Amino acid sequence: VICLDDYHLNDREGRKKSKLTALDIRENNFDLMYEQVKALKNGKSVSKPIYNHVNGTLDTPETIEPTPIIIFEGLHPMHDERVRDLLDFSLYLDISDEVKLNWKIQRDMEERGHSLESILASIEARKPDFDSYIAPQKQFADCIIEVLPTLLDPDDTKTLRVRLIQKEGVEYFTPCYLFDEGSGIEWMPCGTKLSCSYPGIKFASAPDTYFDNKVQILEMDGTFDNIAEMVYVESYLSSTSSNYYGELSRAMIQLQDAPGSDNGTGLMQTLAAFAIRELYVKRNAAEQLKELDEAVKEEIL
Repeated sequence: VICLDDYHLNDREGRKKSKLTALDIRENNFDLMYEQVKALKNGKSVSKPIYNHVNGTLDTPETIEPTPIIIFEGLHPMHDERVRDLLDFSLYLDISDEVKLNWKIQRDMEERGHSLESILASIEARKPDFDSYIAPQKQFADCIIEVLPTLLDPDDTKTLRVRLIQKEGVEYFTPCYLFDEGSGIEWMPCGTKLSCSYPGIKFASAPDTYFDNKVQILEMDGTFDNIAEMVYVESYLSSTSSNYYGELSRAMIQLQDAPGSDNGTGLMQTLAAFAIRELYVKRNAAEQLKELDEAVKEEIL
């Protein structure tokens, strides 16, 4: 995993002088990012810079060796078209302003004693740069995990509605859907087969358009009381990229102590992880087949 914050041009003190945030594209070295992503994809090692998040300094570069799978995460993975074209699959985590505020209030106000005014000021200070440089990247993502407030109870600020927005036509990627492919479905399974507390659980699935791209959207609103009952929901999901029925539920149960494991964030992240695994397997198999075909042609010639 490579953090793209390592490609910041300036350290924290340098940004104080430039009066630019790390979100601003002018504070990031996209030329170096492109050259190193390209080199790693071509099987070459790179001397990658290091941004120290603890003290905000640029540390001594480290040598990174290429591996079969490399994950690039950070603020600008899809901003530069050259870098974007090198990515085999892209995922964007889109947390709504309302959820961000609720989470920040819980962390900074309830746990750290910050005032509501200081929290709001902190969010507003970064919002223009976020809207200008970060948010536009989601139009290029193959998959978006969208985290929103629940629609089940307007007064509930903790329950989440999570949507998995999956782009159609991506090589080696098959979007997941509920019940019937191509249909618009809304499903509230609470009852004798799925136990859940108020305000319940609601699932939805439908084809749609997102930034002029055809997409398949899978949605979960609510929280599981018993994550083991996820296997019931799994029986109605198709194209989960799992290796066997029950693997999705098993993966979520294994992580049941992790934050979000009992709601849509855990479900959608697990589905995304399975999709990436399947994409890697299919792409690797296609490359091996291509190499075999080329070897056979050479023997024939």
